[in-house]
Amino acid sequence: MTVHPTIQSVTERIIRRSEETRKPYLDRMDAARIKGPARAHLSCSGQAHAYAASDTDKDALATGSAGNLGIVTTYNDMLSAHQPFERFPDLIRDAARQVGGTAQVAGGVPAMCDGVTQGEAGMELSLFSRDVIALAASVALSHNVFDAAVFLGVCDKIVPGLVIAAQAFGHLPAVFLPAGPMESGLANDEKAKVRQQFAAGEVGRDALMAAEMAAYHGPGTCTFYGTANTNQMLMEFMGLHLPGASFVPPNGALRDALTQEGAKRALSLSALGNSYTPVSAILDERAFVNGIVGLNATGGSTNLLIHLVAMARAGGIILDWQDFSDISEVTPLMARVYPNGLADVNHFHAAGGLGYMIGQLLASGLLHPDTQTVAGQGLENYTQDPILTDGRLSWRPGPKDSLNDKILRPASDAFQSTGGLKRMTGSMGAAVMKISAVAPEHHVVEAPARVFSDQDAVKAAFKAGEFTGDTVVVVRFQGPKANGMPELHSLTPLLSILQGRGHKVALVTDGRMSGASGKVPAAIHVSPEALDGGPIARVRDGDMVRVDATTGTLDVLVEDLDTRPSATADLSAGQAGTGRELFAAFRNTVGPATSGATIFGG
Repeated sequence: MTVHPTIQSVTERIIRRSEETRKPYLDRMDAARIKGPARAHLSCSGQAHAYAASDTDKDALATGSAGNLGIVTTYNDMLSAHQPFERFPDLIRDAARQVGGTAQVAGGVPAMCDGVTQGEAGMELSLFSRDVIALAASVALSHNVFDAAVFLGVCDKIVPGLVIAAQAFGHLPAVFLPAGPMESGLANDEKAKVRQQFAAGEVGRDALMAAEMAAYHGPGTCTFYGTANTNQMLMEFMGLHLPGASFVPPNGALRDALTQEGAKRALSLSALGNSYTPVSAILDERAFVNGIVGLNATGGSTNLLIHLVAMARAGGIILDWQDFSDISEVTPLMARVYPNGLADVNHFHAAGGLGYMIGQLLASGLLHPDTQTVAGQGLENYTQDPILTDGRLSWRPGPKDSLNDKILRPASDAFQSTGGLKRMTGSMGAAVMKISAVAPEHHVVEAPARVFSDQDAVKAAFKAGEFTGDTVVVVRFQGPKANGMPELHSLTPLLSILQGRGHKVALVTDGRMSGASGKVPAAIHVSPEALDGGPIARVRDGDMVRVDATTGTLDVLVEDLDTRPSATADLSAGQAGTGRELFAAFRNTVGPATSGATIFGG
């Protein structure tokens, strides 16, 4: 199947745009490969330090040639998505020994949950935690004693941070090992209904707590299709997971077998063998285009519009939001997973999941079929499902037909003909909108602005009954330089109530929204941000604002916008507390959302 002309032209555009940065990156990786791990060249004292606690693996580390595997883990037992990783190091070490190699935990990296910090001060550290994770993972691998690596991570900023680090050490092979989703609990639409009832004062906190505990009830990733599960999808589309690994539940025999096979596969891809496949050879321009296709076809999280840009830049590849928008125009929306539908990721997986979807997209020419992956050459490998037979792991062809067309449809009969993301531009700057969950009648909102400088002020206005008609809620000074670009997901229940009352309502912000948001139209990531003097800083209460997802425009319908002075905001309250004072250097260094909102040369 010939690659679709738009997919091919966007890929070629990215390659041309990246010429001056991609080649130096690849040259650095080639030099690092030639130099190789320093383990054998360390002083005797250095090697003794590196092997001192390795017990029965000491001799193999000092004299063996099958390879040493570095484990970078996000394990903690406070967060359900990462708790299963507690068992992984022993599984990985055992797997490495089976093939004559060794494995060591190189280091742990922080893993925070946006669900816990939503609406709290800690959320202002969330986006920056991605770059902290990249830095911490780089420290873990800096001893240069590893022939390959495995990365244990799942959630919002964690996988992007680990990918950035993996590219910094792109001369090494790496396999990403997920933990899997928790079992389905309270249906996501029921949970959302209780949240709205609580916001409206119709039920008490006891009912809200009971609903939340029924939804989030065991080990594993949250089951809605937010940023965490979008990350897992990307790792298959981009070739860093084993095929079919993303949505296998935690702590079962199949999950353990996939974990052990991933460790063996990473060692087999090292420069010590005949199948050397470093990260830098996998994550090329085509892999990132495949990831963007997957993002659109699944209706994934808007957070990846920032993360994919930052991840690509770590490998010298320059993406921009127009790439996402152009790919969205030719990519069918094939899945309806909450918040884009009623199903969760377990239902999606049972309906055929990523294997079915990748097969359909390959047959439609919407993916580059010839990419390199940890499973070998070609994305066709990812149309297969893993199975256990008598305790042995193998793969079989995935389903050719959807097993539930209310959740997953063929590319030729998709839920909609275009993807779920829209780039927006206009007099208020550049923004993006996730439209896959927004009903068509809400795609265009033209209404007076109510302008706020923080989300608490929006909540106070709602409680005071100030929203009585059509409104565009503008929340500014929420960009990366202002306060770390927090998610504003806690506004979703309030805005949904207003929409449910029959009002036309939209959100415009230089902050972010959760990957679980979507039913209320939200033009987010507005850039330049208010603190940088972007046009959003000159909007006033009562200005008519037009948010048009049909044409992809975001405009303030006044004549004097350019000549107005920019508003200012007192940001002092957010500069300290809950660790925020430690991140002043990040706020002062970070680049704009359009280049990934990263401190790494953004």
